[in-house]
Amino acid sequence: MKEKTAVTADQVRWYRLAVHHLDRRYPVSQLLAAAGVCGLQNSPPGAWETALFARLQGVTLPLLQSALEQKKTLLQAWSYRGVPVVFPTEESAVFLQALAARPGEEPWIYTRGVGLALDFLGIRWEDAFPLVQQATEYLDTHTVQSKEELDQVLAARAAALLPPALRERWNAPSMYGRPDRQSVGGAVVSFALRPCSFQGQVVFGARQGIHPTFTSYIRWLGHPLAADPQAEARLVRKFLHAYGPVTQADLAAWLGSSPQQTCRLWQTVKEELVAVDKDGKTACLLAADLPALAGARPPEEPLALIGAHDPYLDARDRGLLLADKTLQRQVWRTVANPNVILWNGQVAGIWKTRMAHNRLTVTLIPFVPLPDGAKQKLLCRAQAYAEFRNLPLEHCVVEEE
Repeated sequence: MKEKTAVTADQVRWYRLAVHHLDRRYPVSQLLAAAGVCGLQNSPPGAWETALFARLQGVTLPLLQSALEQKKTLLQAWSYRGVPVVFPTEESAVFLQALAARPGEEPWIYTRGVGLALDFLGIRWEDAFPLVQQATEYLDTHTVQSKEELDQVLAARAAALLPPALRERWNAPSMYGRPDRQSVGGAVVSFALRPCSFQGQVVFGARQGIHPTFTSYIRWLGHPLAADPQAEARLVRKFLHAYGPVTQADLAAWLGSSPQQTCRLWQTVKEELVAVDKDGKTACLLAADLPALAGARPPEEPLALIGAHDPYLDARDRGLLLADKTLQRQVWRTVANPNVILWNGQVAGIWKTRMAHNRLTVTLIPFVPLPDGAKQKLLCRAQAYAEFRNLPLEHCVVEEE
């Protein structure tokens, strides 16, 4: 048996930094390449902008808004794990169509909670989902402002398709915490919107103030979502390229898919994989990426400020980025993740922002002692971030843990 190549933690981190465009600041001409590595999560809103600020030299908010809403070279839609993701429009099939499950490949993480509503209604998912899909035809000719209104509008259209007795239960108050503002049918719609997104039936439109808008892929872009028979394999390659070496379970966690769907997707690239030894455990990598991993070198710019939910932090092997499990709980929280200070690919601290009277305050909290000159570099990056957000920097302080 051929002996597996052993790779060190440093090699993995340095390799991933380069893949994620975090080993140095790249020219703004690399916008689509940076966004297309594995997409950019946009939860909380603005996270995708912070991710590109960390990667691109001279990027501005107007440039990003133009790419997303005027030129439409970028698109936002619900994607892997059901989260809103910004990705190159030309790769829509990869970030949408490839995620569509086949019969028998449920449940998925983003629809798992719908069972309460279905039990109350006395119907199956196989009955409810087509109702919502039919209701989304409304978006081919309309744009809806706010997620709450989207749920309500589509729930009302789906209700009209139901017999009276079932319609009454459909319109009953939701059991998910907002009974005054959401119906049971609205809750079903909310769960179903994610798989509807994978078919191009709903995407994000231009933001109106603090509210997102929603419409269909064809209405937003003027043409339907084109099929790509290689989309599934391309999606898996993206994950392996961005986070390798990985396991099949890592892919399932990143996608939010069932084991059955993950297994099918993994098979699309199985012949392209090579096994390596990572920390004494076997993990897989695209064979084409092995030379880059084996030859990985320290980043040109070892210090970086990245945002909460940055793609780099989406790795499943969090111990590789931060060994201390207590500190891990400060970085990867259930809600309200903080921004992160990176040093040579490791999590070296967090940074928090607070806005008052349209002025920004930044607090930097290192977890470990940083090299000479690092503090000043952090302060400069914080100032650059404030300028990126078009906000005066009221105060910036480095606090020691």
